[in-house]
Amino acid sequence: MAEVKNDRLHIRLHVYDEEIEVTIRRSDEELYRRAAKLITDRYNAYAQAYKGRKGEHTIALMTLIDIALLHERERSKNDTAPYDDVLAKLTSEIEEALK
Repeated sequence: MAEVKNDRLHIRLHVYDEEIEVTIRRSDEELYRRAAKLITDRYNAYAQAYKGRKGEHTIALMTLIDIALLHERERSKNDTAPYDDVLAKLTSEIEEALK
């Protein structure tokens, strides 16, 4: 049980104009800090571009869409389904040839 508590870390993240307190795994601290910076940077870019024309809620949603798009692009790069299909076909052909 002591190991579990030692693995946790309580940090404060500055995200745009707010401080958010979170408890995380120590090994994830740098990822959380980079994520908070990414959100802040993207929000600031949209806020500057749409200042006075869009509300905070819309700007926040635009920021979320932007970051989700980055995530989906990376996820599609790591899609192993085409490789799995080729490997299954090759395995089937090899097994057929060995019969």
